[in-house]
Amino acid sequence: MGVKVGVLALQGDVAEHITAFREALTDRPGSSVVPVRRVADLGDLDALAIPGGESTTISRLIEKNGLYEPIAGFEGGIFATCAGMVLLADRVDDPRVRPLSLIPMHVARNAFGRQVDSREAMLDVAGLAEPFRAVFIRAPAATEVGPGVEVLARIPEGIVAVRHGRKMAFAFHPELGGDLRLHRMFLENLRV
Repeated sequence: MGVKVGVLALQGDVAEHITAFREALTDRPGSSVVPVRRVADLGDLDALAIPGGESTTISRLIEKNGLYEPIAGFEGGIFATCAGMVLLADRVDDPRVRPLSLIPMHVARNAFGRQVDSREAMLDVAGLAEPFRAVFIRAPAATEVGPGVEVLARIPEGIVAVRHGRKMAFAFHPELGGDLRLHRMFLENLRV
């Protein structure tokens, strides 16, 4: 059965997410990946990806486009990376960001410091047999999580991958580098 994934296309690495999900869905006939810019675009989606980018900008654009309540009430799966992780939290260390409060966690926006402190790391992720090459770019980290949140990966800076029901959030960029295991894990989790 086909799956329809939307990628929030307001700012950030939208094209990379579209490409990664299209590749991850090649074995599911009838699946599609579409950009989401308006409320109407959310209507028939099974899942939504919220890409990395600049979290304060994405937060403002969500408000400006009338998407806050529709995304906060979205019942499908959500795959959030970097800035997307910040937006899914219920508490953020920056008052300029209005979080969607979809995962009970506190997130520090720039836990890794400035752009120059960005890096790659081999990361052990629960549910994956082999380490995942994670690309951290001015990354956030969760400093604490609430009930029902499964921590999938952590490093000294904090918690960098979580699952809460059909929602997954990553401090890094799994859409970069060609390793689609986390996308496939997310798609399998949609059946829960």
